[in-house]
Amino acid sequence: MRSAAQIRSEFIEFFKGKNHTFVPSSPIVPKGDETLLFANAGMNQFKDIFLGLSAPSYPRAVNSQKCLRVSGKHNDLEEVGKDTYHHTFFEMLGNWSFGDYFKAEAIEWAWELFTKVWGIDPNRLWATVFAGDEHDGLPEDTEAKNLWTKVTSIPPERVLSFGKKDNFWEMGETGPCGPCSEIHIDLGPERCDLKNVPGHECKVNKGCARYVELWNLVFIQYNRQPGGKLVPLSSKYVDTGAGLERVVSVMQNTKSNYDTDLFMPIINYTSRLSGCKYTSKLGNQTDNAFRVVADHIRSLVFAITDGATPSNDGRGYVIRRILRRASRFGRELGMHEPFLYKLVPVVVDCLGNAFGEIKERSDYVSTVIKSEEESFGRTLDRGIEIFNSAADKAQQSSGKIISGEDAFQLYDTFGFPLDLTQLMAQERNLKVDSEKFAELMEQQRERARASQKNDSFLASLTDTELPVTEDIHKYHLDSCQCKIAGWIDKDGFKKTGQIQAGMEVGLILDQTCFYAEMGGQVGDCGVIDSNNARFIVEDTLKIANCIIHKGKLAEGSMSAGQLVTAIVSKDRAAIKKNHTATHLLQWALQNVLGKSVAQQGSFVGPDYLRFDFTYPKSLTREELKKVEELIREKIVEDLPVTTAVLPREKAQELGAMALFGEKYGDEVRVVAIGDDVSPASSPCLNERGQDALATAFSKEFCGGTHVDKIGDIGGFKIIKEESVSAGVRRITALAGSALNSYLEKASEIVDTLSVMLKVPSDELVDRVEKLLANNKELAKKLKSASKASGSDSLSQARELLDNCQKIGESSIVVGKLSGVTVEQAREAIDMLKKKAQSAAIVLGFDEDGKVTLISGMTNDLVAKGLSAGDIVKAIALIVDGGGGGRPQMAQAGGKNPEKIDEALKRASEIIAEKLNA
Repeated sequence: MRSAAQIRSEFIEFFKGKNHTFVPSSPIVPKGDETLLFANAGMNQFKDIFLGLSAPSYPRAVNSQKCLRVSGKHNDLEEVGKDTYHHTFFEMLGNWSFGDYFKAEAIEWAWELFTKVWGIDPNRLWATVFAGDEHDGLPEDTEAKNLWTKVTSIPPERVLSFGKKDNFWEMGETGPCGPCSEIHIDLGPERCDLKNVPGHECKVNKGCARYVELWNLVFIQYNRQPGGKLVPLSSKYVDTGAGLERVVSVMQNTKSNYDTDLFMPIINYTSRLSGCKYTSKLGNQTDNAFRVVADHIRSLVFAITDGATPSNDGRGYVIRRILRRASRFGRELGMHEPFLYKLVPVVVDCLGNAFGEIKERSDYVSTVIKSEEESFGRTLDRGIEIFNSAADKAQQSSGKIISGEDAFQLYDTFGFPLDLTQLMAQERNLKVDSEKFAELMEQQRERARASQKNDSFLASLTDTELPVTEDIHKYHLDSCQCKIAGWIDKDGFKKTGQIQAGMEVGLILDQTCFYAEMGGQVGDCGVIDSNNARFIVEDTLKIANCIIHKGKLAEGSMSAGQLVTAIVSKDRAAIKKNHTATHLLQWALQNVLGKSVAQQGSFVGPDYLRFDFTYPKSLTREELKKVEELIREKIVEDLPVTTAVLPREKAQELGAMALFGEKYGDEVRVVAIGDDVSPASSPCLNERGQDALATAFSKEFCGGTHVDKIGDIGGFKIIKEESVSAGVRRITALAGSALNSYLEKASEIVDTLSVMLKVPSDELVDRVEKLLANNKELAKKLKSASKASGSDSLSQARELLDNCQKIGESSIVVGKLSGVTVEQAREAIDMLKKKAQSAAIVLGFDEDGKVTLISGMTNDLVAKGLSAGDIVKAIALIVDGGGGGRPQMAQAGGKNPEKIDEALKRASEIIAEKLNA
């Protein structure tokens, strides 16, 4: 029996034998494509080729793509666990042709691999083709239909035609599209799960588990234009996809994808952790939980590895939903403590050889998952109480519906995703008002959007082709001569008319020396001058190959075609220092903490630098000191910083570090520190350049600006180390002039303290330590004195109670205390209420010439009309003061301590009058 690893490998090797280039899977978290939450198909990384935005580097490709389908029309989350074949994470085996071969080869090779290489019984296979569509004016795909019987042994009666829903593929509302042809397998009549459904036909594409789609061959030959019209493409493409999990289930002859070697190691380990047994049955709550956990942990490992982290927005919210859903199903198996993180090594054992990145980041992934499990665990039990209350309320309603408000509270306060609330409701035969929930979610999003800055002019660029800007000068010049190519305002891109003084626009030049925000480095600021006008650049952005200088025309007017001078702000020098220092920081961290440290993000500005990296705990003082020492030692060596542009594979071979999950082209720019790699400044790297790059102690893929020698950085100081999220730490540091300013201020503080404490600066630490120790000792003594005083106040109060007047069962405790604080007097009143059970209390005391009167009433006397607030308000006038409060407890102040006794006497009279009434 073939293993899943063998099947994956044989697929790839089969197509490599057909002259296909193996292309590694792109990250499951798309880089540079905000239209897509997660990679959900093999074609995602080839999207620009299909759209005609880039030329293919090879005519044929093959790979196994990591996919996650949990949102939009591709959302399998709710079905996971209930059947044998739905998954959130899966691998898509695929082969592609970019204007090379077409339908005949795609069909013939798919059949060859299935029937001849893997030995699948051809009598169990069915093929489907596109039946045509009258609305789009498309005929039946007779070409594919005829090819099936021509290049394979399949009989005509097993080649079926279906409409657009099943056999026409589209990337979106517009763009490349075309008919598709699917291969289905008949798993036998016993696999039909809809036998008891009236009217069900057990046939291909009728929805039962007997017939399962294994491979989809898409023939991209049209382009759908914005008006909906289809026009033929000049080049034709093949895009195929076969779900590995389904293929493995067929090859291993299992009744479920979950019974294959892709899932069973995870299920078996979960069984060991929980003590529950998996029986591979559908409709069984325990078995459903096993399948959900096994599926979801695979999604979590790959998504977090590729850069997603649990949060309340976007991708992060999806990951949090998956994790919390798995955690909830773990409770079905009796696991109430964090357990998902323990499954990470099992996933790595299953899939780490095919996807080495999950091996490299397994510790980080475990840390993130464990932290999120612990966080959810702290709120889950309380959330379940709230849910139960909402469910009980829903049970009493006619519609048996949990309100949208309750569902939103569970989400917003206790982190319950809507689908988790729906799942729990379903178990109690209840529904959830998801429409009201969606309305409340949208209101929350609107509030968030309203608080964000709106770059309206960028929103106006839909379907706009912008001019290309040559920006090579950013590495060598701080000013350059250029020409205005146009500008962007709230109405879109313009190159006619004029920019007038006061207008805020995005200015576009034919060439520039400004650096556009990228790779963590901020965009340059500066000015763009002409003879009679000045444009202040506040930020620099990049869209496609166009550099946008965002700012305001301070004076004069400007127009397209005008010659101008672009001048970068002097901040450029500080930014260069901080960027090179960031590279040194990553090198030093890996030396001190280990090679598992990986960059998660950065910020490089003129005033400071910030570096986020993977590490499971806070750094010790000694570790931070060692990092600083290593960096300063290198700065003193004043080594050269040089760049090389070379093929990506060669750069990686020579040890250059890439930002994990970042998308790079075939050629990359490498910034090297430690040896002069100047001879390496072309893609044809000579021997001297290769040697220099290999010996440089720091080398990273980087498109930013840097100093020429690291001695120019001047110095380095870490000012903060903190946590960003589970498993991710952040260091903020200073270099250059910002560090000098920081040190000058620190020196001034030291000098001031030396004068204040009358000791030399080198004795300050000892002096402060002594002051802190003395302060600690004084605090202890004060606490002891306060306790003694408090004990005395209670004893005075008890004496008043023992000698007090009583009317019926109620005590009238009125008297003067000495040497007490307000807090101690309140404690005394609380004690008197408990002891007397029914009491009207008024206490007075003098503290530094100020009168305080405090009254307390037990609830039974409040019910009879006595009010502590009314009493202190009345007697405060006697001591030239005022006050009030609640019926149970009130306080007043005064300026005449000589009349405290008179005020207390009047209090006794008022209480007695009320009780005798």
